[in-house]
Amino acid sequence: MGLMDMPVFSALTDKMRWHQTRQGLLAENVANAETPGYRGRDLKQYDFADRQGMMQSSAIVTSVTQPMHFSASSGEGAAFDAQRMANFEITPEGNGVSLEDEMMKVTTNMMDYQAATSLYQKSIRILRVALGKNA
Repeated sequence: MGLMDMPVFSALTDKMRWHQTRQGLLAENVANAETPGYRGRDLKQYDFADRQGMMQSSAIVTSVTQPMHFSASSGEGAAFDAQRMANFEITPEGNGVSLEDEMMKVTTNMMDYQAATSLYQKSIRILRVALGKNA
């Protein structure tokens, strides 16, 4: 049983990927904060229960192109749904991005990512101690 076969690690890895994807969208929103007509995007809120069903149905497919190479894909390209944000504040240029709101989201996203990363690292340490290896 590999480390990623354990539900806690696969769930935390998926959560960290969600935060990385969201960080990219939030960065686009900040970069386009003064672009006329731009509407910000954000990800649907992460839900472990929804993602659990998707993770169980995904399969890893490998193909050998050369004896010393292999490739793996899990079909995660569009795993997280980006959606348009509901903008309540529209600037005269027709832009719906509030720089202050986006920066708050970036900060919250970063803190949540750090919490997931910390939990991942602590779980690995606990396993190492349980296996009798130095933590």
